[in-house]
Amino acid sequence: MSRLLPTPTLSLVLLVVWLLMVRSLEPGQLVLGAFLAVTIPLLTRRFWDPLPRVRHPLKLVRFVLVVLYDIVKANVQVSLLILSPRREPHPGFLEYPLEVKEPLVITLLANTITMTPGTVSTNVRLDRSSLLIHVLDMEDEEALVREIRERYERPLKEIFEC
Repeated sequence: MSRLLPTPTLSLVLLVVWLLMVRSLEPGQLVLGAFLAVTIPLLTRRFWDPLPRVRHPLKLVRFVLVVLYDIVKANVQVSLLILSPRREPHPGFLEYPLEVKEPLVITLLANTITMTPGTVSTNVRLDRSSLLIHVLDMEDEEALVREIRERYERPLKEIFEC
């Protein structure tokens, strides 16, 4: 089965996207969508890096909940910072030293940081040793590094066992 569908999730997404684009459930469109959903991953699989497997799905669920909570909390903090006439933001760049080296895990970490209001991942060093982050209001650089490591990087490391 894995030879015919090397990435079943991608195949399912391709089929659904095709059907949404053509806005039809005609048998011909279903057959064409299924053909594309099988063929595209087969033709492109040699270009893909092997993906690490999720080893702890429950930790992944917990991670997603933590990130959602942090997004809401950061939205409130950024709103208060912007609306407060007395408080000046202290923007700055932070070079975050990475413990993980897996490209997918680094991408997930960078995207998680960017999704959280007030922070944006801007660059990953070619040797994957650090991530450059722009912070809207940086009070304590070391505390921010500890927070990112404990709340995001270590859980990702455990989820994928890197």
